[in-house]
Amino acid sequence: MLDLRSATPATWLDAVLADFDAFLLDHAAAERKASAVALSLISHYPDRAELVAAMMDIAREELEHFYQVYKRLDARGLILARDDKDPYVGALRARIRRGADAYFLDRLLVAGIVEARGCERFGLVASALEDEALAAFYRAIAESEARHDEVFIGLAHEYFPKDEVDARLDVLLDEEAEIVAGLEIRAALH
Repeated sequence: MLDLRSATPATWLDAVLADFDAFLLDHAAAERKASAVALSLISHYPDRAELVAAMMDIAREELEHFYQVYKRLDARGLILARDDKDPYVGALRARIRRGADAYFLDRLLVAGIVEARGCERFGLVASALEDEALAAFYRAIAESEARHDEVFIGLAHEYFPKDEVDARLDVLLDEEAEIVAGLEIRAALH
């Protein structure tokens, strides 16, 4: 997993635990969007066999996570909310450069960083929950996010020279830490 440059503040976990229903609603939206990102990469790069196969697996897994979160929402009597733009993802996506190769590399790296942050945060949630079944669910989600992070970064290394990937990743990780530091604390994944 990527070595993020900043840790999520404890106040974030406090906000999540104080309004877990809001967190679940946001989590459902995040899983659906993650599946859509994987499908979007397939549609943009259909000629890259390794990417297509990996993104199909990720899209299916993220959609399954969406379904699992949806079942938990339904059990709590909650209904899906309208999707709002994620300020964290939006700020990271704004760092994606233009130009075919730069855009492709940055999309892979940003996706990997988002998955790494998700891994960290889902792990925090899992460690704080008293409901063991729900904690186990979030541990499994955290493990999945770690695998996805590795897939995206691995694909970047597949298609681009190591030095180029590492240099750009270094910049994006620094920028991600700045983004996290400026985020409003709320009961949402990001």
